[in-house]
Amino acid sequence: MQAVLDGTVLADASDTEVLTIEGNWYFPPDAVTAQALSRSETPYTCPWKGVAQYYTVQTAEGSYPDAAWAYPDPPASAVGRVGRDFSGYVAFDRKVTVG
Repeated sequence: MQAVLDGTVLADASDTEVLTIEGNWYFPPDAVTAQALSRSETPYTCPWKGVAQYYTVQTAEGSYPDAAWAYPDPPASAVGRVGRDFSGYVAFDRKVTVG
């Protein structure tokens, strides 16, 4: 499964490695093209997943603020709810094609 924007592969992982949470695909940290992401200062805390880290996605075509996010340290209750540890897994905005 890949996450692609403007022809740039942002993440690439097998279907078994990717998680779906609330309709979003989450890629394991080691499957993400790190140089395509830069940390954003946008604050957000999900009531059940905890504090999010947003990222600006950079492609050759442009910069997309807050088009990716992760939960670096989700609470144990969130991990239990998902059924797997998703610490640091990265999800992408709807403008990113995942498939």
